[in-house]
Amino acid sequence: MTSPHCGLVVITGGPGSGKTTLVNLLHEAGFATAPEAGRAIIQDQTAIGGPALTDPALRAELDLCWDLRSYRWALAQPAPVFFDHALPGLPVHYQLTARPVPAHVEAAIATFRYRPQVFLAPWWPEIYRNDAERRQTLAEARQTHEAIVEAYSRRGYQLIELPRADPQERLRFVLESLPVPRAEAVPTQRDLGRARPHPGPGTEPR
Repeated sequence: MTSPHCGLVVITGGPGSGKTTLVNLLHEAGFATAPEAGRAIIQDQTAIGGPALTDPALRAELDLCWDLRSYRWALAQPAPVFFDHALPGLPVHYQLTARPVPAHVEAAIATFRYRPQVFLAPWWPEIYRNDAERRQTLAEARQTHEAIVEAYSRRGYQLIELPRADPQERLRFVLESLPVPRAEAVPTQRDLGRARPHPGPGTEPR
């Protein structure tokens, strides 16, 4: 019997590597998708002048809560569900700010598992762009990528590198790598609470 978590497929990678553009295309193709916590939290906190913008510990807790809710939401959707980042990447927050990973974060990562094979958007400086929420330098973006690779690998996930190719080629690569039926209906993003709909294809790579 297949474990329920095997239908939860993570696409991860450093900032500006094109992963969110790929997740958007999967959404357009009819699959359920769970958006990235970080960008939406930054947008919401900016809109309300929230304290998480300057409090790394609070920001990490908000990310944890978002990812836990996304996980439970995904279990109720037709498989597969594609995640833009996920719980195993949370240690990156702590590593980049030289803080230990709390026990409850490690417990969440160990308890709520995803498909063991995770798609990784590789470091690709040629497509990196800054925007209102993505302000890292190239060096910081590469450091984040390396921390993501370490975080997922250390917690037992196998990373499958996406090709450095256009988004449609990446979409074909993912679909050909998985025995996935097309979902008959796409869940609305309002099911994720304050989650915003993914923008359509053609936006800047993320």
